[in-house]
Order: sequence, then structure tokens, then C-alpha cells
Amino acid sequence: MRAFFCRASFLACCLLAFVANASEIEVIDDSGRAVLLKGPARRVISLSPHITELVFAAGGGDKLVATTEGSNFPAQALGLPKLGDQRAPDPARIAAYKPDLIFGWLAAELGPQMPLNVPVFISTPTSLVEIADSVETFGVLLGTAGVAHARAEALRQKLDTLARASAGKRIVRVLLQAGSEPDNALTRENLLSDVIALCAGSNIVAEDSGGATKPSVAQLVAQAPELVLIARTGAGSVPVVDSAGVNLWQTAGLPAARLGRVFMIDADAVFRSGPRLIEAAEPICELIEQSRK
Repeated sequence: MRAFFCRASFLACCLLAFVANASEIEVIDDSGRAVLLKGPARRVISLSPHITELVFAAGGGDKLVATTEGSNFPAQALGLPKLGDQRAPDPARIAAYKPDLIFGWLAAELGPQMPLNVPVFISTPTSLVEIADSVETFGVLLGTAGVAHARAEALRQKLDTLARASAGKRIVRVLLQAGSEPDNALTRENLLSDVIALCAGSNIVAEDSGGATKPSVAQLVAQAPELVLIARTGAGSVPVVDSAGVNLWQTAGLPAARLGRVFMIDADAVFRSGPRLIEAAEPICELIEQSRK
């Protein structure tokens, strides 16, 4: 289970350092690079849906001038110009929007954007608390520190409250599934698995091991998960019983399915490293608590 409290590096460096000139801002991005701005960004481009959500959470949605395909949350993001595939952003199209800050998620994006002479901040949160930290850091970059700090603190408080509520409880075995295929199980490397751990659950599928064959349906059933959570595109933000999943896992012989303990939740909400993943933790913890009974 990954730590749910502030990283030592966040406290040591405060994630940000104001340079000699108080109008300048320097932060360390998730690739370990120092990103320097002459002042809060006014025209921002997001190259990933999770970044778009972080920008809005930090109170800087009005500074976004363009993003990439898939940025569909919050609703305001739907009206933003789209720059195409997030894996291959076009520098020429980006330059046309005259950004003063680019938020990216792949270190490989740095090279193509360098000729634009625009600062690039790489965002790749790898734990739940890093999502909250990212909201606060974005607020510094966007000049919305007050809003962002309050939002980040609320997210941290939610994580702390859930962790305390689950402390010492019996561990519940959980199967995480992506989409309709029953053998498309998520490993503990997925951030959704951190939510399960936060709720005193345990993902039955361990980390990927050097390209090993993924477990079969029979192998998953043999591990006797007490709860199945399916991430489906278009599902709601709160888990509900997945009738198709119940039928599928009943046929496979999973006892939990006979109890109706197969649920679905919106894939975007739980696969993106944004605030919605933390917000989904509370209802997921409630499901896990019900599975203990």
C-alpha cells in the first residue's frame, strides 16, 4: 500500500520555490525538472485529460486555451479547442495558441516543444496524495494558489479520513476489471488499486511480472475475490450493480457474483490521475465495507 501522506520531497522543497524576484515562480515537475515562469501563467495548454481535470480543480480552467482529444471533464472542457491525439501533439498547432505554459505527461514531449521556447511542466502523479499535491502545485503556476490549496487540503483530508476509518479492518479481496472482458484484470500497479488498499482491500492480481501471461478466468475465480469492480466507459461516478458482470461471473462460478457483488464505475473517473479518483474512494470504501458483512 502506497503512503497516503505528503511526500518528504514535497515538504522539503514545498514543491515550489520563489526565486529572488517575487514575481517569478519556480516549481519542480514530476520528471524532476525545474520549471521557471516570470509570473502566473495566463494561456495554458493541457496535453492530457487528467491534466485538464487538475487545471480545473486548481481553479485555472479559464486559462486553458486548448487541450487534446479525450478531455471531456468537467463540462467546460468539452468546448475547448482540441489539438488531436495526446500522444503526438503538433507543435505548430500548439504555437498557434500562443501559450505561456504547456502541461504535458510524457517526457518525450519535451523535445518537440523546445523550439517553441515555452515552459513545459510534466505531470505524472503516481500516488493518491500526489494528485492532491499536483492540484496545489498547479495553483501556484496558474496564480490560483488560494483556491488550489483549499481544494488540495480537502482531498488530503478525505484520504486521511478514509485511511483512519479502514485501519485495522479485515482485508477484503477485490478483483478490478477493465471493460467487459473478464480476464482483463488490473494489477496492483494501477492507481485504482491504491484506492482499494486505502479501503482495507487487497487487489488479488499482483504487479506485472516481466510479460507473464495474464491470469485466466479460472485462476481469478480460484482466488475467491469477495467483490468485483468493473471500470466501464459511460458508467456513473458512483458504483452500481453491473447486471452483465453479475451474469458473467455467476457463469464462471464466482460465489461473490451469486451475492450480487459485481459493480461498475466510470472508467474515466478511476483511470485518470485526477481528483475524481480520490472522490470515488468514499463510495468504493462503502462497497468494501458491505462486503465484510
